[in-house]
Amino acid sequence: MTAPAEDYLKAVYEIGRDGNAVATTDLAHHLGLAAASVSGMARRLADAGLVAHEPYHGVRLTTGGRRAALRTVRRHRVIETYLVQALGYPWDEVHPEAERLEHSASDQLVDRMAAAIGEPTTDPHGAPIPTRDGAVDDAPCLSLAAVDVGAAVKVLRVRDEDPLLLRHLAGMGLVPGASVTVRERALFAGPLSIDVGRGREYIGLPLAEQVLVAAAPDRQPSRSRRANR
Repeated sequence: MTAPAEDYLKAVYEIGRDGNAVATTDLAHHLGLAAASVSGMARRLADAGLVAHEPYHGVRLTTGGRRAALRTVRRHRVIETYLVQALGYPWDEVHPEAERLEHSASDQLVDRMAAAIGEPTTDPHGAPIPTRDGAVDDAPCLSLAAVDVGAAVKVLRVRDEDPLLLRHLAGMGLVPGASVTVRERALFAGPLSIDVGRGREYIGLPLAEQVLVAAAPDRQPSRSRRANR
């Protein structure tokens, strides 16, 4: 499979994780290509049985197309993780490197890289790494921008395409695993006031939408408190 075909299938997977068909205009914007080029690739991949075209809606991955897309996603995320854990790359530099290497690295090499760093389940940005068999937890996540005031959440993952965004989020402490409490929401789509660790930060809604979170687990009473009851 060619690198452009792999990029196309991966883009359909990433944009269409909600299960909806993906418009060719959205794919063209995501890939930075002309709409005519994207439409031509869609026809070729449809002929190969990797995507299904839905008139007036766009394209959707077939079972074979999803399998091929996840194979590329796995290569990308394992490479990112290997670069950080084994080679000491900062998390804001690995995305473009993985974009280049994901098309040339064999599945065998990627499997050896994963084994060498302990079979990670998420990449440095918190995105789940598909297994060798193509299983992945791609359930939709809540964005920090949608969290209610007073709620405590845990950062699951952040968007990884923009190095400047990653450096800014790291400076705020908004990295996977961080605990966040939303303290205040300014009127008229103003910024959120949040507690991250022991500090207070302010984050605009467009940036908060790039941070995906899950509800923090309920705090359990300490063992000493339970013993005194």
